Amino acid sequence: MSAAGVGVLGTGPVARLFAGRLTELGRPVVLGSRDPAAHAGTGFRVVRLAEAVADNPVLINATPGASSVAALTAVGPAAFAGKVLIDVANAVTPEFDLAYPNASLGAALQAALPDARVVKAMNTAPIEDVVRPGELAAADLFLSGDDAAAKESVAELLVSFGWPRERLLDLGGIRTARGPEHFFLLAPALAGAVGTPHLTLRVVHREPA
Repeated sequence: MSAAGVGVLGTGPVARLFAGRLTELGRPVVLGSRDPAAHAGTGFRVVRLAEAVADNPVLINATPGASSVAALTAVGPAAFAGKVLIDVANAVTPEFDLAYPNASLGAALQAALPDARVVKAMNTAPIEDVVRPGELAAADLFLSGDDAAAKESVAELLVSFGWPRERLLDLGGIRTARGPEHFFLLAPALAGAVGTPHLTLRVVHREPA
């Protein structure tokens, strides 16, 4: 998907980190907003959410996770048909509890946008480390989604960011997204224990007999 345009849905810090890195990599990119005029100073092209969805085959959901389903369904589920929708958000309440405690935002988006090709990824590390992994490239990132080709497209994007292909673990269908999303509950304690939020997971396993 090296030449595909990317619509980053959102205009906050996470969205701008993605837009900046994608621009460096030579990818066409726009930010999608409900009010483009309010974000004219971002340094990136900002268009309405519906335009960002319509004009790009690859989309990154960088909207606030607790309101992502409402924001994206307002565009119209049909607009997402066939699109690769990469959900990087963590959906939490104002009290920092999980908004989907027994499920996941990724699965909720797939249910609300049934013709989208939703892939949950990139939510188990700080986004600045996702787009520039550095030492964290020795750790693992996870992919959850029902469409194998969409997951491969996301893997290619992560490789372009600097992640080794062998460190990208396909967990299976979108229902598996609840696992990575629940990492949000563990991450603050880990950050306190090691003294930095710049961390993620490495899966160490014993080979089956």
